[in-house]
Amino acid sequence: MKPKHGRRKKHNKKLLLACGAKLNDDGTDAGGGVYLVDVDTREEAQALIDADPFHKDGDLFERVTITRWRKAYLDGQCYI
Repeated sequence: MKPKHGRRKKHNKKLLLACGAKLNDDGTDAGGGVYLVDVDTREEAQALIDADPFHKDGDLFERVTITRWRKAYLDGQCYI
């Protein structure tokens, strides 16, 4: 299943600003992850989640929270 998940991220790389697993301070897995995506609507964000193989297979996502954010500073560039 991981290769399918990896292909999906590569397919959406234009929308994906960053992603990764959440970690405890000692570097161990804290459970869950974070995706920062560049989309215009909540529906587009939800569509990305719905299409994720881990979500579709019911193997990973216990809960998903979608939160809007303002891109103020990213990749060395100021946006405000």
